[in-house]
Amino acid sequence: MELTPKKIFLHLGLFLLTFVTTTLAGTEWIHGKSVFMQGYSWQDFISGMSYSVPFLLILTAHEFGHYFTAIHYQIRTTLPYYIPLPPFPLMFGTLGALIRLKSRVPTKQQNFDIGIAGPLAGFVVAIGVLWYGFATLPPPEYIFQFHPQYEQFGLDYATFVYAPPHIQDGTVDVIIGKNLLFLFFEKHVGNPTRIPNVHEIIHYPFLFAGFLSLIFTSINLLPIGQLDGGHVLYGLLGFRGHRMVASVVFIVFLFYAGLGVVVPGTTLQIFGWTIPHMLTILLFIGFLYTCLSGLRWGWQNQLMVAVILFAIQYFLAVYVPAIRGYSGWLLFAFMIGRFIGVLHPPSEIEAPLTFGRKVLGWIALGVFVVCFTPAPIDLIMVSPPAP
Repeated sequence: MELTPKKIFLHLGLFLLTFVTTTLAGTEWIHGKSVFMQGYSWQDFISGMSYSVPFLLILTAHEFGHYFTAIHYQIRTTLPYYIPLPPFPLMFGTLGALIRLKSRVPTKQQNFDIGIAGPLAGFVVAIGVLWYGFATLPPPEYIFQFHPQYEQFGLDYATFVYAPPHIQDGTVDVIIGKNLLFLFFEKHVGNPTRIPNVHEIIHYPFLFAGFLSLIFTSINLLPIGQLDGGHVLYGLLGFRGHRMVASVVFIVFLFYAGLGVVVPGTTLQIFGWTIPHMLTILLFIGFLYTCLSGLRWGWQNQLMVAVILFAIQYFLAVYVPAIRGYSGWLLFAFMIGRFIGVLHPPSEIEAPLTFGRKVLGWIALGVFVVCFTPAPIDLIMVSPPAP
């Protein structure tokens, strides 16, 4: 690709803007200080770099893993487009980054190599960030600088403070989920006396940045469509194998995401209008149907699967209400089903992968397993008690 000054300026500008938005997000997550608050200072901005620098380092390693592999195969490609997010509350500062391939990838092997290079490169850097974060954990008293009101309870504060009246009404309690890799670091790298509570990991920038990077990695490695994991799965199993496995994975993913969303008595509020429960059910079935369009099964099969999925979800909501999914995944399920697609187009040259590539492929799918977090982040609004 010819890099003109205009294109370089665009990519560099997006990177710098993303650096600013992720740094502002870091200050807000770590210290609770928004750029919109009075008294926000340059020093506050600097403090947010402990989140933005490792986060963007991992993201950059991921994208340039794709980029340099494509260049190696003489595939025309763009530099990474970084995607900034406005510095609003509870934002991560970015939606990630992407490159655009400007020419077709002719062989399955090249498609596999370009797809796997990004997540593996980013994963290696994420391991380094998390290792450093867990190896240098501060003393447990560190948390008192963010929550001085906790100090009255001593190091046993967790027993008392995560419910009213100690959490003020109207605040948001951020709870971080865990994956297998994070649990490994807690057990084998971190000092057991210094492991932060799941409610407080946002105040540990290297842990938080590394954790979010694992989430981004697991999303990219979903063995579906033309996501990085989809390229890997296609290389390992070919067109038919990919179609079968990716379809099953997507249906299970969609089922889990929607589990517990519609329960008996659920209603929707849209522009002040209350949508009755039965209409809510029909709308949700329509949503499932839309997501399933990525399977390209025809409308009758899509509708049948959507109704079956909902029926099982509703049955579990009635009889086993403790079993719930994670509705935060519904957005990704919709994007995959409606825009990205579940299937993978065939390559022009379908030569089988080498043994070494097959080993790397299964390792990459293993990385997906250890990075995937069933419920990554729960945001709980603390409301005042009913009168």
